[in-house]
Amino acid sequence: MSFSIGSEAEDEVVSSINTTPLVDVMLVLLIIFLITIPVVVQNVPVELPKESNVPTQTKPENIVISVNREGEIFWDRVLVPDTQKLVDKLKVEAVKIPQPEVHIRGDADARYEFVGKVIFACQRAGIIKVGFITEPPVRGG
Repeated sequence: MSFSIGSEAEDEVVSSINTTPLVDVMLVLLIIFLITIPVVVQNVPVELPKESNVPTQTKPENIVISVNREGEIFWDRVLVPDTQKLVDKLKVEAVKIPQPEVHIRGDADARYEFVGKVIFACQRAGIIKVGFITEPPVRGG
């Protein structure tokens, strides 16, 4: 074993970068990603519905209920004052055979709460078929 005691060894400038800490950090990050990515990617296997545009078959017995952005409810363009009146009107229609379908036209800027009240009213009245009227997507071309 020998040691250099002279001033030559102390005056030299080290111009290389020590990459050992960098490699250590990168290996730790790689291991963390390898462990966490399979947990994030796993999903429950379900068959998602495909987009379909079915034209609305307008029948005279269909009930069209509109909800504007302020939450006002309209039964075929006639304002319904409150939810209880809506339930009462729907109960009259629910006992008919065949039962009419309810089509809800909700304004795009309306809160979900307003449309949810109409759905809840249909449920309370015993309406079986409820649908939503939407505009078809604009196809670019």
